[in-house]
Amino acid sequence: MVFRPPAPQSVFIPGPAGKLEAIVEDPLGDSSANPADRFGVVLHPNPQQGGTMSNKVVHTVARTLQELGIPTVRFNFRGVGKSEGSFAEGEGETDDALAVLDWAQQRWPGATPWLGGFSFGGYVALRAAQRHQGNPLGHLITVSPAVHRFGVENVSAPTVPWLLIQGSADEVVDPAAVMAWSRALRPAPRLVVLEGVDHFFHGRLQDLKDAVRAGVVPQ
Repeated sequence: MVFRPPAPQSVFIPGPAGKLEAIVEDPLGDSSANPADRFGVVLHPNPQQGGTMSNKVVHTVARTLQELGIPTVRFNFRGVGKSEGSFAEGEGETDDALAVLDWAQQRWPGATPWLGGFSFGGYVALRAAQRHQGNPLGHLITVSPAVHRFGVENVSAPTVPWLLIQGSADEVVDPAAVMAWSRALRPAPRLVVLEGVDHFFHGRLQDLKDAVRAGVVPQ
């Protein structure tokens, strides 16, 4: 059966620094008739370098989850697009992510949250996973997490199932540093290294999609 992408729904979510612009995509349609048992929130890269919820890597991760029957929420961090507030060095953006997780938990009561992020968004996702106090995360997906660009001192290994995808030819996030750091963690994430892939996955989005699917679907 050919997958038909769900119609995007534009919403505004209350955040700690003002409203957050977001897009909800629900492949299940009417959640009251077909309630979701999982939902995903996917975080975008550095706003100061043009990162938004429309980033192609973020979109690809979200679309992969939708193909697995999981509703998703993408949103613009504070100060991006129509979201209120201003850039807060990852601290405020972590609060944004937690607010969106809480909002989504109310939209899909009882559903298991999944959290993903790309680059700066991967760093924020790690921080948010540590502080999240709602239903336990079902999966954490970090793609080229920019942990060394923002500091790893206060980032410890989450205890939830964690998939880390890293391109070996990443020119923005040091692949060797990410791999060494992640392999030293306990528990360590499931690390998938995509050979020859740059930071923005140019020409390799299908490989990203395949890696996400393989990493979260029981084999």
